[in-house]
Amino acid sequence: MSHKKRLKLACIGCGARAQTYMRLASLRPDLFEIVAGAAPSAANVEKIRAISKNQAFRGFPSAEAMLAAGKLADVLIIATPDHLHYANCVGALRAGYDILLEKPIATTPGEVLEVVRVAREAGRRVMICFVLRFAAFYRKAREIVCSGAIGEVVSIQANEGVGPWHQAHSFVRGHWSVADKSSPMILSKCSHDADIIHWLVGRRCRRISSFGSLEHFRGEHAPDGAPARCTDGCPVGGTCPYNALRYADDMRAPWLGMVYGRAAEAPAEEITQWLRTSPWGRCVYRCDNDVVDRQVLAMEFEGGITGTFTMTAFENGRHLEIYGTRGVLKGGETYRRHFGSHLVLFPHEGAPTRYDLKTAEGGGYELHGGGDEGLMDALHGEMTRPLREQPEAGLESAAHSHMIAFAAEEARISGTTVGLEDFEARCASLARIFHANA
Repeated sequence: MSHKKRLKLACIGCGARAQTYMRLASLRPDLFEIVAGAAPSAANVEKIRAISKNQAFRGFPSAEAMLAAGKLADVLIIATPDHLHYANCVGALRAGYDILLEKPIATTPGEVLEVVRVAREAGRRVMICFVLRFAAFYRKAREIVCSGAIGEVVSIQANEGVGPWHQAHSFVRGHWSVADKSSPMILSKCSHDADIIHWLVGRRCRRISSFGSLEHFRGEHAPDGAPARCTDGCPVGGTCPYNALRYADDMRAPWLGMVYGRAAEAPAEEITQWLRTSPWGRCVYRCDNDVVDRQVLAMEFEGGITGTFTMTAFENGRHLEIYGTRGVLKGGETYRRHFGSHLVLFPHEGAPTRYDLKTAEGGGYELHGGGDEGLMDALHGEMTRPLREQPEAGLESAAHSHMIAFAAEEARISGTTVGLEDFEARCASLARIFHANA
């Protein structure tokens, strides 16, 4: 009887994402041992320690302190803020770790390409947390496409409805609201979608154009008399869908818990007091946000395959349509909600075929969700396969998905169509010059 090697896991960054991955890993003690965590927040490090149930667990106050301690684990999970991913990942690669890296790989195209170079040089594996590749909905869609059931792929259309409250929470009030402090919306939120389109098409993108802007969440749309904070007695607070006081009521779960550690047990009065000084207490029309609340992409892939993608703050859920020479595959939140099927294959001749996915264990809905569980279920196998084999959501493939997002942002800002090959070569050249002079 063969036994799989138990992999030691550590994490840099001990917030919500790391806690999710480590909690899932803790459910498989036959495959994983959680040995260390590093973060400036001692409370978050202690949360990882508690999840680990490991008396020998080691906590560190910073990434630098952990990396200076030598290689402590087989796989290092990096779940720090976006702007720290590059330095953390390069440092960990040079320390000898295989890595599970939260997206984005980095916040500039040059840094993404440098991570690829360093990983090749170090001979290490890097998986990116593009969890949608591991969600049942997208895995089934890819299975149908790869089966030839719709013939040759001709075009793909994808949409992401971020959701009005999610937009306000994360991209108006939250960590990803200012592009220069995090990254553009197309990268911070929609790199998942660029990756899924690339993964489903199975070809490299050749050219891209894009349009988008921030139009709604701006000062001129603030209601008359609206104060800077929702806690300051807004005259329309009772009807405003973005009233921050909802964090103490119907929007407490799961949103408040992402930014306030005592969300579950805190009384409404405590939450209101916190909102008086927290970024999440601000009026959504009086913030310093600059990322777009709408964006569209038009793409051409190798072989002439075309694709479009729409991101909007004012819809909920993802939708997908893939057009082929023998049929069309459609699915997503609207199909589930209104037609009772997650995916429907419409052949050009004959009756449609419906695909209904099972719910995840514990009752969770397995449409676009379930990716975290799928990723962690796959992690052990992906990190123990031969080095010559690229892991699913591996660095080489994921880096091209990032280039699509970066090129889309350049196209949006410049109003031009951007060629991916030239764009990537230009970014690689600039990266070499920067690191030669560093």
